[in-house]
Amino acid sequence: MKAVVTRVNSASVEIEGEINGAIGKGFLVLLGIGPDDTETEAELLAEKICNCRVFSDADGKMNLNLETVGGSLLVVSQFTLFADLKSRRPSFSGAGKPDIAIPLYESFMNHCQRRGFTVEHGEFGADMKVVSENDGPVTLLFDTADWKR
Repeated sequence: MKAVVTRVNSASVEIEGEINGAIGKGFLVLLGIGPDDTETEAELLAEKICNCRVFSDADGKMNLNLETVGGSLLVVSQFTLFADLKSRRPSFSGAGKPDIAIPLYESFMNHCQRRGFTVEHGEFGADMKVVSENDGPVTLLFDTADWKR
């Protein structure tokens, strides 16, 4: 699994002209799922993201996590994180197929919710418009493949 996580003051996702999900302070999570990902990666990634200490404390140091600041998550499926960019036209054959990816996308969100967080989301496979007000900006790349080495 791969995730691009941006610390935001606010973020929303629109589908067919309607807001599908919106948050205030928290994380915008663009979530990509590969063909070999499992429930283990979904749980581990949720734990890492939810506990990531990148919010500023009273001294201006990135020292607080999502829970401490009362933040939420907006999760948007993003198969393009698995793009093969060797040629001018990206190939997305490295992304997990819907029969694998949809349950893991939902599982990731459930793991975040079980930790007590509000989780808003897009719709898997939909054409979405994502708007965010980045805070910092602070943007991090998580890749569970890096943790297996």
